[in-house]
Amino acid sequence: MNPDQAAAADIPAATWMVIGGSGTRACAFPEDARAGARIIDKDLVFDTPYGISPAFKLFETAGGRRCLTAELHGWRPGTGRGTASRQLFWVLAQAGVTRIFSEAGVGSLNPLLDPRDIVIPDDFVDLTTHRDPTPVAGGHLLIMRDPVCPALGRALTEAAAEHARGRVFGRGTCVVTEGPRFESRAEIKMMQPFGDIIGQSMCPEVWLARDIGACYAALYLVVNYAEGVVRDWEHLLLAEIFEQDAINQSRILLSALDAVDAGQPCSCASLRKPTLF
Repeated sequence: MNPDQAAAADIPAATWMVIGGSGTRACAFPEDARAGARIIDKDLVFDTPYGISPAFKLFETAGGRRCLTAELHGWRPGTGRGTASRQLFWVLAQAGVTRIFSEAGVGSLNPLLDPRDIVIPDDFVDLTTHRDPTPVAGGHLLIMRDPVCPALGRALTEAAAEHARGRVFGRGTCVVTEGPRFESRAEIKMMQPFGDIIGQSMCPEVWLARDIGACYAALYLVVNYAEGVVRDWEHLLLAEIFEQDAINQSRILLSALDAVDAGQPCSCASLRKPTLF
């Protein structure tokens, strides 16, 4: 048995995944939400073809759904976001994950969006430049016509309407930039016609989800105005939002996990075709 097979044999089966970002980083997800989730195992690290994976937790929701979660968005020194994404999605493919929620903090490109508003985007523009485009599963033509699963997006929108401290928007376009730095005012001015929010997390995960045949939706908390939009953002306010809203974000995710109708059909699977090349 080769090392990849040995690693795969140790990966627990799960249908659901929550990709952790800055929106829940200030708390222990899912424990701190006190929403009835039960931890089955934690500190699960796997050897993948792309290096050692981030640490996973395996938990069961109050409604009995078996879910993996891991913090992904750029916090391991020496591991770029593209590589970390491939490590994670390789594990998800072995685990049999078919439904993925992601979350993060974002900036507002649209001047009508304010800090603490929530956006569940239905489209994206990828402006990243150093994230390896190699797929994990391979062999497929990935059609990104409708990148976000409408059923998962609707569940997040409805759950956010119950728990959010700001307004909730169930559609919008996320512009994805490389990071880790923030953008300049001139860059933001150029990008404003492209979308409503700006962040560093949606790519490559939105299309890697399609690559492994999984549905995907993202919960994004506006934590600042982008440079030159409305007014200069305040570091203290950004830190306060991360600290104070983490529990709310966690509750939204857990509520949405149990609210999704697992039998509801969607078109996501039809947008992954055998490759023509």
